[in-house]
Amino acid sequence: MNTIIYLDNNATTMVAPEVLEAMLPYFSQRYGNPSSMHDFGGDVEHDVENARHSVAQMLGADYDYEIVFTSGATESDNMAILGTLQYYRDKKHIVTTKVEHPAVLNLCRQLEREGYSVTYVPVDREGNLDMEFLFDSVTNDTAIVSVMYANNETGVIFPVEEIGAFCKKRGIPFHVDAVQAIGKIPVDVNNIQCDLLAISGHKFHAPKGIGVLYVRRGTRLRPILYGGHQEKARRPGTHNVPGIIGIGKAAELVMQHLANKDEVERIKYLRNKLEEGLLNQFPNAHLNGNKNKRVDNTTNIGFEFIEGEAILLYLNEKGIAASSGSACSSGSLEPSHVLRAMGVPFTSAHGSIRFSLSRYTTEEEIDYTLKVMPEVVNQLLEISPYWDSKNKKGKPIGELAR
Repeated sequence: MNTIIYLDNNATTMVAPEVLEAMLPYFSQRYGNPSSMHDFGGDVEHDVENARHSVAQMLGADYDYEIVFTSGATESDNMAILGTLQYYRDKKHIVTTKVEHPAVLNLCRQLEREGYSVTYVPVDREGNLDMEFLFDSVTNDTAIVSVMYANNETGVIFPVEEIGAFCKKRGIPFHVDAVQAIGKIPVDVNNIQCDLLAISGHKFHAPKGIGVLYVRRGTRLRPILYGGHQEKARRPGTHNVPGIIGIGKAAELVMQHLANKDEVERIKYLRNKLEEGLLNQFPNAHLNGNKNKRVDNTTNIGFEFIEGEAILLYLNEKGIAASSGSACSSGSLEPSHVLRAMGVPFTSAHGSIRFSLSRYTTEEEIDYTLKVMPEVVNQLLEISPYWDSKNKKGKPIGELAR
C-alpha cells in the first residue's frame, strides 16, 4: 500500500513544509560558516542567533546564550549528566527513574560500572512517579537528578515543577529530558526550575540531527567534547546550520500551534476517538498509563493474548505505521522496560501498541485505522493459543503446558 497513515509521531515526525522551506537556502546559497570573520559567514551567524532566540522563546529561557545546539537529545542528555559529574567529581550518586529513555538509562548503567551509585525511582500501575521515594532518595552525595517530562511510550507527564522546586531547595542540579513534551504541552524552564533541559528537533517537525541543551545561567557544567570555540566552548564543532535554522523555525511553529486552542483540542479529540473506539471494540484491550495526566497525542493500548509485533506487521500491510510497547520489534522477547516497571501483565505487555498523533493527523486516518483494526486483532486472536475464541476470554498462561 502506497498511502501511509503515520501514527508513530513519538518516534519521529515529518519535517514541516515551512521548516523545509526555511532550511533550503542554507544548502546552496547561504552556506557560509558562521564562525568565519567575513560577511558571508557573518550573515549566517546572524541567522543562527535568530534561530537560537526562537528556541529560547519557546522554552521561556531568560537568555539566548542558555541555548546550546547539539546533534540531538541523546547528546544533550549525555552532556547534561556527564558534564555535571565532571564538575562535581566528589559526588557519586545519581537519581533517575525506571522509565527513562535509553539515552539516560544506558548512560546510568555505564556509570554504575564505573563506580557511581544510581537510584531508579519506581512508578505505579498507571505510570505515575513515586514522588516520596524520589525525595527520600536524595542525599548529600547526589550529584544530579534526571527525570523525563513526558514518557515516550505512555505519554504520562511527570510533576517536574514539584521536583524542580525540591532540587532547587536542596541545591542539587536538575536535568529534564523534555523530548516528548515539546510541541505537545507548554514547556517553561523557569516554571520547572530546571538547570538543564534536553530536546530533539525531529520530535516536533524539525529535521533529524539537531537538538538543544538548555543550560541555565550559572549552572556548573564541564564540556564532554573538546575542539573549537563554538557554543561558547560548551559544544565544539562546526554548526549544523540547516538543522539550526530548521529547529528555530519549528520552535516558532510550536508556539503558534500551542496558542491555537482549537487545534490542540482537535488532536486530543482524535486521540480519544481512536482510543475509545479500540477499547470499546475489544474485550481484551486495556489502556496503559494515566488517562488524565498525559500528553494529548499519545495512547498506549495493550491487547491481551496476542503479540504486538504481529499487530504491527498486519497494520503495516494495511498502510498504517505505529509502534509496539514491546521490544520484540528490536529482536528481544522481553516486553518494554516501561511497561515492566508499571507492572503491566505479561500477556498485555507483549501485545501493547503505541499510537502517537501529530498536528498533521486527520480524522479520516483515524476512521480508517478503527475500520481495519477489528480484522487485524480478530485474525490474531483466532490463532492465539491463549485466547478461547468460542467463549471470548483468555486462557491461563500455563494451560499449554498441561
